[in-house]
Amino acid sequence: MSTCNNITLPDRSGFQVRIVRDRKEYSRYFSHKLWGSKEKSFKAAISWREQILALVGDVKPTPLSNKSTGIVGVSKIVKYDKRRGSCSLFYSCHWRKNKKARTKQFYVGLANEVTADEDFHAFRTAVQFRKEYELFKEKGREDLFSPEKYKLWKTEKVYR
Repeated sequence: MSTCNNITLPDRSGFQVRIVRDRKEYSRYFSHKLWGSKEKSFKAAISWREQILALVGDVKPTPLSNKSTGIVGVSKIVKYDKRRGSCSLFYSCHWRKNKKARTKQFYVGLANEVTADEDFHAFRTAVQFRKEYELFKEKGREDLFSPEKYKLWKTEKVYR
């Protein structure tokens, strides 16, 4: 499960930080047990990552590096908030209304707290949103497509 740039949750016991620059790897594992909790190990992993990036330099990921879901118009985004020191996970759907580009985002939650069921539900909702838009577009009626039915997506299932 990807949680943030360079930080993964390879197992239930801790976070792994891995940074590669000029063929040299900087890696460290942050055990939940050793750090006292999942939250504390995540904060320690972020802190260590920031220290290493200050030393070796931060490289911006390529635009499609963490966004590909395999579905056209649906992206998975993990966004790091420096102020809060946390990563948020959401799915983003791209569509058009009246020839103007639009985006609908399905916020899942903090990346280190999201369950697999919540992630999958958000993904399926985003895919359904995009499929419904595509159906309207095929019929030449994309002006009639309305995202209103997706307002309560967290509590109401809109897919089969």
